[in-house]
Amino acid sequence: MTVRVVTAAQAAARDSAAIAAGVASRSLMRRAGEAAAHVILDHLGERAARGVAVYAGSGNNGGDAWVVAGHLAGRGIPVRVRQVGDPRTDDARDARENARHAVSGDPPDGSEGVVIDGLLGTGARGEPAGEIAVVVDEIGAARSRGAAVVALDLPTGLDATSGMFGRAVAADLTITFGTIKRGHLVARGRCGAIVVVDIGLGPFADLEDGAPTLVDHAWVSSRIPAIEAESHKGVRRRVAIIGGARGMAGAAVLAARAAMRSGVGMVRAIVETPSLAAVQSAAVEATASTWPMSDAEIETQVSEYAHAVLVGPGLGRGADARHLLLRVLEIWKGPVVLDADALNLFASDLDRLAALLSGRPALLTPHLNEMARLVGQSPDEVLSQRFEAGRDLAERLGATVLLKGVPTVITSRSGECLVSAAGTPVLAAAGSGDVLGGIAVTLLAQNRDATTTAAIAAWAHGKAAEIANAGRRVRGVILDDVLAALGAVWSLRVPPPEPPVLAELPRVGDPA
Repeated sequence: MTVRVVTAAQAAARDSAAIAAGVASRSLMRRAGEAAAHVILDHLGERAARGVAVYAGSGNNGGDAWVVAGHLAGRGIPVRVRQVGDPRTDDARDARENARHAVSGDPPDGSEGVVIDGLLGTGARGEPAGEIAVVVDEIGAARSRGAAVVALDLPTGLDATSGMFGRAVAADLTITFGTIKRGHLVARGRCGAIVVVDIGLGPFADLEDGAPTLVDHAWVSSRIPAIEAESHKGVRRRVAIIGGARGMAGAAVLAARAAMRSGVGMVRAIVETPSLAAVQSAAVEATASTWPMSDAEIETQVSEYAHAVLVGPGLGRGADARHLLLRVLEIWKGPVVLDADALNLFASDLDRLAALLSGRPALLTPHLNEMARLVGQSPDEVLSQRFEAGRDLAERLGATVLLKGVPTVITSRSGECLVSAAGTPVLAAAGSGDVLGGIAVTLLAQNRDATTTAAIAAWAHGKAAEIANAGRRVRGVILDDVLAALGAVWSLRVPPPEPPVLAELPRVGDPA
């Protein structure tokens, strides 16, 4: 089932549509609470056996918490509940009445192994105040004593749409209902592991209202181009990687090695002359040539050779680099990936870039600052609208835009939006984008669809980082480890989640 990445308003619209179609709101609450209890027992069963503290707010998030409490108590788990404010909805009141008889009459005493945050839900705005703020601090104190904190729908104090927070619960596990919220993906460190559960929204969870699709293993595995038994290196395609100015040979090396790890048949690295020796010694599978290049050399070294071209890794911003970039795009008319300085060199010249990209599959892979330069905004402005920022640029250029970050947002020229949440802070290092570029140019050569390429590349890049980072702290894991893990990504077998789970995202980053 597709999982959508939604704003608070889009989440509410899905609930409303299901209720208007005849799904009882109490049924949604019951399904949410029972599914959450199932996940808690699955992930934290041993710790829950030592006791569970439930903090229930006055809204429907508190009602969800009461359903969880009753279900856990029915499974023999010692449960203590603190009601924070009187329930304000009929559903929340009924949930409390139905569970009260099963739970302890005593409030939490701090000895519990699991603490459940059911204070504020998706519709909450602003920083917690009053008694809620006090309880947020109490939950934090329990976590510092070793309790595992579970947030229902999202941690209290975290804005579901923007991911902004001040005083907020820090969760080890967040269980979200029917959809994943933008705020979860922006503030991954605050959410811990994230599990999306089915609460019975049915087709209304997948409303076509512009909410992006979350890219997962099933989405990727159904779209990776197959390499058949009779394939030879030409069938696996040839790519050219253009960059590697003096002092930046490493960027071209990383891109070339990533392309090889992603299943390409042949790579040609075209680098500035001083970088040639370094590239040929570090990327031994690749052939290499040098720039500056004449038009005739571009024709033979690029146009007559490549099935797709990556321009940008370590290209530099000098006059020779700009001339090369323009001539390559004028002479080579096939699929292209533009990254790094290939984007910076067009920062004030988007009309020309649009003309040069016209009629071909094209993928741009900017990071935040490169995106800001391209669209003439500040980085903060781009950051505040990361899910929308690529739309106008993709339409204007007739290209797919992959905005790197947490999360990575992919926008097609038609406005389709996909989100990859794979990855860890291991990727927050120089050269990470070059690895992504090498993956992307390989896939673009093999399938010629820029949007599919972007989503697969972003997910594979992130998943390789997760594999490299697994069981280790971020410090000490390098891009060489990510490249080594790419081989495992392509053969990864991930069974589909079992109901009621729709999707799971691991905790990332070092432990707090």
